[in-house]
Amino acid sequence: MSTEPLGDLYDRIVTPYDIRGRFRAELDPGLAYRAGAAFTELTGACAIAVGHDARTSSPPLADAFAQGVLDQGADVVDAGLASTDCLHYVSGHLDIPGAMITAGRAPAPYNGIRLCRAGAVDMDEGTGMALLRRRLRGPRPPLTDRPGSMLPTHVLADYAEHLRALVDLSDIRPLKVVVDAGNGTAGLTAPLVLGHPSIELVPLHFELDGTFPHRGPDLADVRGLRETVRESGADAGLAFDGDGDRLLAMDERGAVVPPAAVIALVAGRELARRPGAAVVHDLVTPTSAIDAIKEAGGIPVRSRVGPAAIKALMAEQDAAFGGAHCGHYYFRDFWYADTGMLAALHLLAELGACGRELSELAARHDRYAGSGAIDVAVPDPPAALQRVVRHFAADGTALDHLDGVTGELADGSWFNVRAPGTGPVVRVNVEAGTVAAMGRLRDRVVGVVLSDGR
Repeated sequence: MSTEPLGDLYDRIVTPYDIRGRFRAELDPGLAYRAGAAFTELTGACAIAVGHDARTSSPPLADAFAQGVLDQGADVVDAGLASTDCLHYVSGHLDIPGAMITAGRAPAPYNGIRLCRAGAVDMDEGTGMALLRRRLRGPRPPLTDRPGSMLPTHVLADYAEHLRALVDLSDIRPLKVVVDAGNGTAGLTAPLVLGHPSIELVPLHFELDGTFPHRGPDLADVRGLRETVRESGADAGLAFDGDGDRLLAMDERGAVVPPAAVIALVAGRELARRPGAAVVHDLVTPTSAIDAIKEAGGIPVRSRVGPAAIKALMAEQDAAFGGAHCGHYYFRDFWYADTGMLAALHLLAELGACGRELSELAARHDRYAGSGAIDVAVPDPPAALQRVVRHFAADGTALDHLDGVTGELADGSWFNVRAPGTGPVVRVNVEAGTVAAMGRLRDRVVGVVLSDGR
C-alpha cells in the first residue's frame, strides 16, 4: 500500500468516475473493504450486486468489497466473474446498486471499482463519488449486529437471453465473424450472446487470463484480429476490451469501422422501432453520425462526455439509443447502460439482412476528417482552456461551454478542448471537411493550448 497520507491517496485514486489505482501499491483489499462499507452506507441499500473481471487481482478485491457490504448489514448478490455490462444487467434487472471490480482498459497491474446506483445508474462526481471520497476519509463505519448474506446468482445465461431477445437474427444470411476477446471477459460472454446457427464464430484469445498475454486490455493493438479476418475470409471482426463492454468493429478488409458508422447503423435500427425518438451523442461525436440520426428521423441530443452524463440525458429524454465517440453504446432497453455486445448484435443483424459488405455500409457514414482524441500535456488545464476561449472569441468563432470549450467555424469545421480530469492534460478533438483543413485547424488549436497566452 502507498505510504502517502490516506487522505491524499483517496483524493488521487477516487476519480470523478470510479476508483482506480495500481494493485497493492494504491488499491488493496483493505481499501476495497472500506469502499464496500462506505458505498453501502452511502446508498442505504439492502442488497448490492458485486462482480469482477478476469484480472488476477480482481477476486481478492471483490471478496474484500463484498465483506465491507456484508459487515454493514446488506446482502451481496454475487455476480462472480462477469463483464461490466453483465453487472449492469444485474443492477438493472434487480433494481439494486452494483460494484464491478475492473480497471477497464487500463494495463494489467491496475485495478479499480466502478459503482452504480440501483437501475444501473452511473455514479460520477456530482452524484456520489465526491460523497464516497469524503466517507473514505472519515472514520471506518462501525460493524452491524446483523451482517448480510451472500446470495449467489447464475447471471450469465439470463444476461445473454435478455440481449438476444432484443435483436432478431432469424432471417440473416450466413456470416463468418472473428471475435477477439483479448483474454478478457468477452471470452465468457461472446459465445453466449453471439452464438447463432447463421453465425460462424472464429474465436481469438477466448482463454481468460488476467495478465493479458496477447494484447493489452485496451483496443489499441488489433493486428491479430486484422490478420485473422483477412486470412479466414471473414465478413467482420469484433474486438472487446478487458471488461467486455467496449466494442471495436472491423470490416471484411481488416479496416476498423469508425464508431461514428456504428452509431449511425445502430441508431437507424433503433429509430426504425421508435420513430422520432431522441438519440443522445457526446459532443465530440463525428458529424456523419449526427447526420445519419437526422436522416433516420431521430432527434440528436448533445451530451457532455462520459457515461453518467450520457445515461442521465437518455433517461431525461427517453432516448432510444446513445453513442460515444470512444466505442461505448447505450440502450434504452438496457437501462440506458452501455453494452458492446448488444451493439455487436445489431451490427451483425444489419450486415446479415443485406447483401452488402460491412465496408460499404460503413463508408456511407465516414464523410468528414477527424483528428481523434489528442492529449496535450499542460501544467494548468483551466488556463489552457481560457487561452483557447480568448484566441477564438477574438475572431468571432461561435463558442459554447457544455464540456470544456467547443468552437464551430463558419465552414462547418469544429473543435473541442476539455480537461478530462486525468491529470495535467487537455484533450483536443477536431473535425473538418477535408484532411488538409482538419490538419490546419488541429495545429492551430494545439498551438494555442501550448502557447504562453501572450
